[in-house]
Amino acid sequence: MIIDVLAGHDARELQGQGPLLADITALYAANRDFHTLSGDFPDPDDISPAQVAQALTGELANPDTEILLARVEGRLVGIAITLAHHPDPADPDPWIGLLMVDPALHRRGYGRRLASLVEDRFRATGRTGTRLAVLANNPRALAFWTALGYEVIDHRPDRAAGRPCAVLRKRLRVPRRAARIAVVDPEGAVFLFRYDNVEVGVHWALPGGGLEANEGPREGALRELREETGWTDLEPGPLLCTWEHDFTHSSRPVRQHEHIFVTHGPHREPTGPHLAAAHSVDDILAWRWWSREELAQEPEPVWPPGLAGLLDGWEGHR
Repeated sequence: MIIDVLAGHDARELQGQGPLLADITALYAANRDFHTLSGDFPDPDDISPAQVAQALTGELANPDTEILLARVEGRLVGIAITLAHHPDPADPDPWIGLLMVDPALHRRGYGRRLASLVEDRFRATGRTGTRLAVLANNPRALAFWTALGYEVIDHRPDRAAGRPCAVLRKRLRVPRRAARIAVVDPEGAVFLFRYDNVEVGVHWALPGGGLEANEGPREGALRELREETGWTDLEPGPLLCTWEHDFTHSSRPVRQHEHIFVTHGPHREPTGPHLAAAHSVDDILAWRWWSREELAQEPEPVWPPGLAGLLDGWEGHR
């Protein structure tokens, strides 16, 4: 799916884009059921290009509005209208004012994909949440958005027409690159830290953390290992796995993409004068070496899940 930003700031310019306006009008007309519920057009069975051009011109009169056209193999399949800043100064989030997909293409994932791309655009500008309003008489739309992780936070009339609506919000996670190293001692035990995270709670994870700008995973994993353990004589071996998970870092919800390496090392304790400060910043509670048998039982969550099996597989292919 490719996203284009609609150009044009008045009805005359939109009218001048004949084929494009015709495609958008066809998309609007195909969504008759929605327009019957919304009442945005006088006759949902007779939506004209002039009406669509006027509606879009009204949206574009607000400089915070962006109209996005979704195409698949050149075909217009959907439209989204977003608002970077709500008129209420107490509302910090951008809004999705409209997201509409050709009904002939429903149940193919296009709506989900378009919503995801809109969220990505918000993330790219540093926004940490997005909101939208669903008409109270549109339970299908409510089911769609809640399935995407949006939660109802309020019920109130919309500003434009006073229609009863549910207001929904989704917390947007910021992508974060990270890397870790599984250090395995001569007996097969692996070294883990015990963390306490405000979102996911107590869990165990390998030494490592977020990558710095322009830092590669292997380089970052080694730097983090040295900072968190004081061990300066190890090098990351082969890549054990990659995985993604959600948690909160520095008060921001993130989706963390991790590269996990594995290497051999002696059985020892972390050392160094700066460990306590580093562990306090990262919410590290404790550390210990886990035998493979203990690890397989996982009395508390271990990241990545299934670490014991990953290490067994690595040793089996050496």
